[in-house]
Amino acid sequence: MYVENEPQQERQYEIQKDTSYAAIIHLSSFIGFIIPFGSIIAPLIMWLIKKDQDAFIDYHGKACVNFEISMLIYSLVVALLALPFSILTLGLGAIALIGLGIMAIIAYVIFKIIATIAASNGEYYQYPFTLELIK
Repeated sequence: MYVENEPQQERQYEIQKDTSYAAIIHLSSFIGFIIPFGSIIAPLIMWLIKKDQDAFIDYHGKACVNFEISMLIYSLVVALLALPFSILTLGLGAIALIGLGIMAIIAYVIFKIIATIAASNGEYYQYPFTLELIK
């Protein structure tokens, strides 16, 4: 009787391990708040290690890295436009940009939490506003 259930239990363990690893990929991007470019490097390394072993991990790794690269591109564009915008609006634009920056950080954290929960539940999640650079 134990022999019949053993493969099913092993597969359940593998599924749990895969979803946990995918969730950790999403959470690893929070290291970017401490280490510059850590939000791209950590998920990228984790994804590259396991991308060929599991399609679920491959999907979530690509999604996470694409989201991080997209956020970097958007941040650079906003940073380049911030100075002229602030000068043209005599500093009032800087106040608006600070408010938008705070809202963007909050949205970033919320999207990361949603993606982590989806991955841990074995679901596929697509980040909004993401450029699909890695296919």
